[in-house]
Amino acid sequence: MAMTAGEIETLIKSAMPDAEVRIEDLRGDGDPYAALIVSKAFEGLTRVQQHRLVNDALQGRMGTQLHALSIQTKTPEA
Repeated sequence: MAMTAGEIETLIKSAMPDAEVRIEDLRGDGDPYAALIVSKAFEGLTRVQQHRLVNDALQGRMGTQLHALSIQTKTPEA
């Protein structure tokens, strides 16, 4: 079963409570999604490390319940 935008947002916010999360359904059919996440948790991290934090927040659902997610990460100051 595919994930909803709300489920994706909830998982990310659970792992990064300060995060501002915007999820966009790119085709309007529940897959693929694009995510913009702004969080202080990304400060001092490389882009790869930032994306790993997001993937970890998804708790192994990437590639199973969630097939495609374009991730854009930023710090609040960026």
